[in-house]
Amino acid sequence: MTDSPRARWQSRYDAALTSGRTRDADFTTLSGMTVEPAYGTEDSEWPGEFPFTRGLYPTGYRGRTWTIRQFAGFGNAEQTNERYRMILGRGGGGLSVAFDMPTLMGRDSDDRMSLGEVGHCGVAIDSAADMERLFAGIDLGSVTTSMTISGPAVPVFCMMIVAAERAGVDTGKLNGTLQTDIFKEYIAQKEWLFGPEPHLRLIGDLMEYCAAEIPDYKPLSVSGYHIREAGSTAAQELAFTLADGFGYVELGLSRGLDVNLFAPGLSFFFDAHVDFFEEIAKFRAARRIWARWMRDVYGATSEKAQWLRFHTQTAGVSLTAQQPYNNVVRTGIEALAAVLGGTNSLHTNALDETLALPSEQAAEIALRTQQVIMEETGVVNVADPLGGSWYVEALTDQIEAEANLIFDKILSMGGSTMSHQDTERLAQATQRGETPVTKGLLRGIEEGWFMSEIAEAAFVYQVALEKGEKKIVGVNTNTESVTHDLEILRVSHEVEVEQVRLLAERKAGRDDDVVKAALEHLVQVARTDANMIEPMLEAVRVEATLGEICDALRAEWGEYREPARF
Repeated sequence: MTDSPRARWQSRYDAALTSGRTRDADFTTLSGMTVEPAYGTEDSEWPGEFPFTRGLYPTGYRGRTWTIRQFAGFGNAEQTNERYRMILGRGGGGLSVAFDMPTLMGRDSDDRMSLGEVGHCGVAIDSAADMERLFAGIDLGSVTTSMTISGPAVPVFCMMIVAAERAGVDTGKLNGTLQTDIFKEYIAQKEWLFGPEPHLRLIGDLMEYCAAEIPDYKPLSVSGYHIREAGSTAAQELAFTLADGFGYVELGLSRGLDVNLFAPGLSFFFDAHVDFFEEIAKFRAARRIWARWMRDVYGATSEKAQWLRFHTQTAGVSLTAQQPYNNVVRTGIEALAAVLGGTNSLHTNALDETLALPSEQAAEIALRTQQVIMEETGVVNVADPLGGSWYVEALTDQIEAEANLIFDKILSMGGSTMSHQDTERLAQATQRGETPVTKGLLRGIEEGWFMSEIAEAAFVYQVALEKGEKKIVGVNTNTESVTHDLEILRVSHEVEVEQVRLLAERKAGRDDDVVKAALEHLVQVARTDANMIEPMLEAVRVEATLGEICDALRAEWGEYREPARF
């Protein structure tokens, strides 16, 4: 039977083997037993086959392992640059930038609202000069870089482009991911600048710009991580995140972009929580749902446009201040779940992150956790090794079913009479320029529905903890301990003093008239339908600061205030 699923997989695997797309490694067990690259029945679904429940590639990790991407940022640009060099020097495969709260809110370090927050939960970035310092000595043309920021993501990305230009890097070859996911800010994290529509305008402009100028860069990383950290269930994290992704697909289509060209530039960011099998099932269900919607609703015909590629971070919310060394175990289990679920890149949390930013030793242990999984456990030898498990398959189906109920609710909030099963009608509506999922998302945000759903899930879990129905070792069970207090990383107030001083120097050394003209031009373009990326880049090149750019747009578009909910 030459056209069986297994035969198709074998053909694709052999082609990858012939073309050198598999690693030269020892694919045997610790005892020397040979293992096959994948397992299944003749007619079961195989890795690399639509709808990609079992993974995107026929080779699994035999072709390429996940990228070890450690999330880091603290203090000023020089301090974070030193940490990046440590990560890369010890085997990290990519960088992931954590920004401080003023940067996340689009404010400069000298803003009165930044007092006491500069450099504390991430690195402070005020201008392109800070980006130059952040990546000094690091080739942005060869290292993939992820930036976790949404509200002011577009001007921050422009600063990275300018830093790359100044370093002589071909910016058209930049690779990495920008989060940019504003829907999840309204749903969970609450770091926005304007109302949804202006943010979507900027995101659409960025999608157009990257498609034309930086084709390998992914301008959107749709984030479920913060939704889960806010207290959602696994099914809610999955459904809310994929619905957000559908909204961005509708945005791209409304801009006249070809789904087969822009969809591969969308990536995802999920939480890996401590319920091992539930998390594996969640990742498998996510790939399957996304592939079907992309093909059947949004008309994607290329495999890459149907692929759900995702980064995973272990669950910060699962870490405990009590008995913090237990966090190493939790992180290892969560990382293993992400790998068995087929993640494309991974960040492992440090044991002290519930207390402070990671110390260098804790960051090294987190990095080594991934390397032990990759090099010692043998899980990279077989694609989707848990595929076919009755439990995992049943959980995958169950999470998909729960997610479908949520999609139907979102569609109904947008005024649609269609359900997730009405793929033909949904496809026709999309072809007419309608945005059924986006309408539901905006209505749900306006009415506080997402927030109330997450709050209810968090409340139910908290009650279970307090009743002892759910156990957390070291918190409500097995509380006796000999653990001593940890020495944690502390960011000195001198970081803020120095950052403000440097910012003042830069402002004094630039041409204020040129900066003012660039900001005025940016606002003028904002009043048209033209793409805003080039004028924003011009403002960044003349050393307009992040706060100045965001304040100019706040003055034009207004600030968003979340409606009170009781």
